[in-house]
Amino acid sequence: MISKKVISFFTFGVFLIIAGTILKVAKNPQASLILATGLVFELLAALIFIWNKLQKK
Repeated sequence: MISKKVISFFTFGVFLIIAGTILKVAKNPQASLILATGLVFELLAALIFIWNKLQKK
């Protein structure tokens, strides 16, 4: 079962990626930073998920 922490990090990462994409279209200079932060949250969610799966075995 996926923990609430993983779902939270994943959802926030998706939100940041969508927001960064919208800002990229609007030519905002902060868009790349927001996209990168969203990708970091996605990676963190994946690492926590994998770590939890390895700990259960």
